[in-house]
Amino acid sequence: MNRALRIALPSLLVLGALTACGTAEPAESGPPTASAASSTPSSAPGPAGPPPVPEPVAEGTCPYLEPGVVAEANGQLVRKVRLSADQPRPACFFYANGTDVQLSVWVFQGVERTAKAVVDRAAPVADSSPASAPAGWAGGSLVGDTGAVYAVAKGGAAVVVTSNQQQTIKAKRIAETVIGNLGL
Repeated sequence: MNRALRIALPSLLVLGALTACGTAEPAESGPPTASAASSTPSSAPGPAGPPPVPEPVAEGTCPYLEPGVVAEANGQLVRKVRLSADQPRPACFFYANGTDVQLSVWVFQGVERTAKAVVDRAAPVADSSPASAPAGWAGGSLVGDTGAVYAVAKGGAAVVVTSNQQQTIKAKRIAETVIGNLGL
């Protein structure tokens, strides 16, 4: 019997491994690629999950929001502005000093379900208050330890505003201004 077990065991191990491989759930795809992070509109279906949150990469001028508007709405002087690499609408980061972002704005355009995922990641439905301004837009607003977030979507567009202030009304005003400036 010992000899029979030595002969059968390798076959059983291989059979077990093949069976396990054949019934395994399909692996989930990896994180979104850099192309998914683009704010360029797309008519092809894309991933349902949100693309990575933009990061500032270079100093520049925000093409859809003036620093004076940010200073007035957020209550702090704007010392510098940095932009993400996203095109044609980079995310804009407004700094109160050399290192601290006081306010950021991200305009995403793409597939509707991805726009909703962008908003839900920024202001999760379960944890935020409903946001519905301007008319036709929907999302959430919340206050956390590091400030406020106002995030709304309409169709394939999403606007996410974060502020280092504890009042969501400041982020809401910026979101309304950006949506108006871009005609979204």
